[in-house]
Amino acid sequence: MSEEIKTLQLESIGTVESCYRDKFGTPRQPGLAPSSKAFLKISKKFQPEQSLQGLEGFSHLWVIFWFHQNNNLRFHAKVHPPRLGGEPIGVFATRSPHRANPVGLSLVKLESVEKDGVWISGVDLVDGTPVLDIKPYLPSVESVPQATGGWAAKQASEISVEWSPEALADLERWSEDLQKPELKSLVEETLRLDPRPVVYRGFEGEASPYRAQHAVRLYDGDVHFEFISPHELIVQKVLMIGHAKPT
Repeated sequence: MSEEIKTLQLESIGTVESCYRDKFGTPRQPGLAPSSKAFLKISKKFQPEQSLQGLEGFSHLWVIFWFHQNNNLRFHAKVHPPRLGGEPIGVFATRSPHRANPVGLSLVKLESVEKDGVWISGVDLVDGTPVLDIKPYLPSVESVPQATGGWAAKQASEISVEWSPEALADLERWSEDLQKPELKSLVEETLRLDPRPVVYRGFEGEASPYRAQHAVRLYDGDVHFEFISPHELIVQKVLMIGHAKPT
């Protein structure tokens, strides 16, 4: 039988409102930053008050989504995952967003079911992500304790996170402003994953702010940090967008 190319039509059922506002800093896998939260808002067309009934009995969800910020124009059979230090590997052996069809799959914790959507945590979803479907996680059939993890089973190096006095003062104001006491945990969980692209690693301690200093946007704040060694970073300050900093 000859190959038949088919065009499929997909429609978003809703959109993610995430604590991660940019691709940079968003975890590369779900569950790595348990304090991260998002609201998955279901479009009225799909009658969320009815279509979400019964979901509250589950602890976790599969979220199927579209990598809407993937701007690749052609297919690449090999990609360069950061955890491999830039070494190439087949795209279908990875979770890379740069795929033939930019479809993602995340297992997240279900926090609560609301009338127009669901609160979830442990997310790896950037704000504005279109959602194609959600399905309950079934531990009786989907948990495979003896499964192997291939090249991804290698543990990442532990990174310690320090705070400058200025950053801690910024954090206190930020937490009070947003009424989110989990912000410190969210920042540390996110930065311990080392969000830097591979090309920016290896310059720790050098007098080059372009390579050594970075910022991650969470909610309405820009968290500025610097790696002082390959396994240690310091949060320098938090700039709250649209808020004047006290003098």
